[in-house]
Amino acid sequence: MPRIGFPELAIILIIALIVFGPGKLPSLGKSVGETIKEFKKASSELLNDNKTEAKAEVKVAETDVKAQETKTEVKVEETKKEEVK
Repeated sequence: MPRIGFPELAIILIIALIVFGPGKLPSLGKSVGETIKEFKKASSELLNDNKTEAKAEVKVAETDVKAQETKTEVKVEETKKEEVK
């Protein structure tokens, strides 16, 4: 992805100045800044939600493994009791 250098940035600012005028540029800049801030906030919340869900899935998987181990231990004990008889 190409980076925007100083000449490109200067051209963009000149075009924005012509299109919006000097009075609207500060409010336009503020709006763009707030939009970027909200986008970053939403994306970080989404990432945190995904991490939380992944941790919950791991806990469920661990619980399932422990339950399976308990069932296996019970079956082994029952088998031992039957062999003793």
